[in-house]
Amino acid sequence: MLKTLDLLGGGWSEILGYAAAALTIATYSVRTMIPLRVIGICANCLFVAYGYFSEVYPQLLLHAILLPLNSFRLYQMMRLISLVKQASAGDLSMDWIKSYTSTRHCQAGETIFAKGDAADVMYYAVSGRYRLIEIGAGQVIGEMGLVAPDNRRSQTFKCLESGELLVVSYNQVRQLYFQNPRFGYFFLRLITERLFANNLSLEQRLEQYLKKG
Repeated sequence: MLKTLDLLGGGWSEILGYAAAALTIATYSVRTMIPLRVIGICANCLFVAYGYFSEVYPQLLLHAILLPLNSFRLYQMMRLISLVKQASAGDLSMDWIKSYTSTRHCQAGETIFAKGDAADVMYYAVSGRYRLIEIGAGQVIGEMGLVAPDNRRSQTFKCLESGELLVVSYNQVRQLYFQNPRFGYFFLRLITERLFANNLSLEQRLEQYLKKG
């Protein structure tokens, strides 16, 4: 009886191992990040079980470490998508992108970029005062260059009062875009919302100007 149970246990552990290996192979055929993380988490769970029942402790330890790491990365991506979705629904704040940025300190009188310059980064104004169309802290600058046909700046951006900018490269945004189509979809919606908001602001300024004239 004990021998039969031992054989059965050994059989089940092998099944777990083969299933975990199959899921690991499947991760290499997945093109987007969220399904890859989900399959990876399932594979981690099976490998932990396999390592425990088969007493393969190095493998158990490896996947016990990878499991929370994969879970955390999945949570980060889902949260990012949720924040971008909120922004695309009407909240034009781009606070969600802060964790992907580096910091740049600007001095009064400094030209951040000039009209016609190549566009490869966008900025988030943390503090200070800047002139594009007279903007202050809490606004994003330069995101339209990402979708411009020639990736060129259409305006000059100057620092009027010393402050701090957060900088995110277009390459980072592109990586997020291609890693998850849902992120890309909501990001494009966000840019469209901001474009319409800018157009509305210009129309209002023009209307006020005509009334004064």
